[in-house]
Amino acid sequence: MPPRARKAAALRVVAADEAPPTPVKPKTVTQAADGGTTRELLVAMRSRIATAVEDPNTPARDLAALTKRLTEVVRDIEAIDAREDQEAERAGPVSDEAFDATAI
Repeated sequence: MPPRARKAAALRVVAADEAPPTPVKPKTVTQAADGGTTRELLVAMRSRIATAVEDPNTPARDLAALTKRLTEVVRDIEAIDAREDQEAERAGPVSDEAFDATAI
């Protein structure tokens, strides 16, 4: 299952001479454990477990446990994403109002 694309915080028009933003390199398991969010840690673990599952040198006796854990991690990530989506929907759209300088 491909990783879920995260929604952009905001869309904007870029200038013709502006370079696209450089992609953020995912954290390692250690980096995410030391200073990342729960989601970042789960994403790092998903990558690490997937690497082990695909490694032909991984013992066959370990594949069932690794595959099960990979499925659990993916579900945990999906649960976090669903919760974030629900919170964003609950917040609803924010409407712009006219600026009132007298309110300051």
